Amino acid sequence: MRVFGSLIIAAAVGGGFAAAPQAPDATQVLAAARQAMGGEKKLSAVQSFVATGRTRQVRGNNLVLIEFEISCELPGKFVRVDEFPAQDQDPTTAGFNGNDLIQAPPPAPAPSAQASASQGRGGDGAGRGGLPPNPAMRRVMTLKQDFARLTLGMFAASFPSYPLTFKYLAEGQAPEGKADVLDVAGPANFSARLVVQRDTHLPVMLMWNQPAPLGRGQAPTGSSPPQVEYRLYYADFRDVDGMKFPFRLRRAVAGETIEETTFDRFRINAKIDPKKFEVVK
Repeated sequence: MRVFGSLIIAAAVGGGFAAAPQAPDATQVLAAARQAMGGEKKLSAVQSFVATGRTRQVRGNNLVLIEFEISCELPGKFVRVDEFPAQDQDPTTAGFNGNDLIQAPPPAPAPSAQASASQGRGGDGAGRGGLPPNPAMRRVMTLKQDFARLTLGMFAASFPSYPLTFKYLAEGQAPEGKADVLDVAGPANFSARLVVQRDTHLPVMLMWNQPAPLGRGQAPTGSSPPQVEYRLYYADFRDVDGMKFPFRLRRAVAGETIEETTFDRFRINAKIDPKKFEVVK
């Protein structure tokens, strides 16, 4: 998987995606992916899911273990609860219910108008890249983008809570075989490339650019941080109620792995306590 991804990316950086003669359109690629992942009837019948597992995340020189539970009612309710078993830290909750933020501990108070204006000029990225200037709205949009990245690997589709458009880009070549590469676009200037392996029709990678995280060459305060390439790899597809979901995710920044996620279980159409999606005003 790692070799496949790196070769596809090398071609992309060099502008060398091979032109595909009689290339399929994005609709055909996604339809084939959904068929390989369980079929339209089964995937469309998913109204909710609960996923549990653990994430190993690099923070500076430390490797942090996170145990999580994701609860989702499609199309517009999503929440993730993280626990830190090896740290003296309370659990954290982050998600959205429609356009409302779910977060615990609650977000910090909004900055003053003067501070917001200063941040909008490059202090924390507010207002850049199409993101809303309001901190809570910006956080919701970021969470919806994470939701989209996860569900692309599960359903090869988007949902009305964060609608995406797809366009066929090119054919990629790697030792494992050919792949179809789709351009993906969404709200707040969301832009990514979805790689679907042609022989299995399964999504294998998503690539996008965004500002470098803190501690990875970020520019001084007052300047825009540099853009770096992010990659999310989907792997270890297993059967879940007749569908195929990825049980392992790997996220890399500028070629370096920053976190690995392993799912223990997906529960499909499970009854979810409505309190999980309560928004504290």
